[in-house]
Amino acid sequence: QVQLVESGGGLVQAGGSLRLSCAASGRTFSSYTMGWFRQAPGKEREFVAAIRSGGSTYYADSVKGRFTISRDNAKNTVYLQMNSLKSDDTGVYYCGARPLGSGRPYYSAAAYTYWGQGTQVTVSS
Repeated sequence: QVQLVESGGGLVQAGGSLRLSCAASGRTFSSYTMGWFRQAPGKEREFVAAIRSGGSTYYADSVKGRFTISRDNAKNTVYLQMNSLKSDDTGVYYCGARPLGSGRPYYSAAAYTYWGQGTQVTVSS
């Protein structure tokens, strides 16, 4: 069982930066792939970034070069550093945990068993 709580969202001007945090509770945090997804009004949840337990990272094409996902297993926390933000980055950002043995890929929301409540990111022009 994993509980996830996102924080760090807010209103930022285009070109600015935010760092999102996802604090997890649970004994198996270090073995999970952790992912960030986002959802805009009227849109489906969209993959943003993921990091495996071994540290491998993956990014959606739309955020490559601008976002960085990282994790600190000692703190049970995953981060998303977002730079050069665009208005298209606006949405609710969710942290998810993908357990070992999932038959679905890391970029699929259906692969993630646990989700946080989300944190709003609004990028103004």
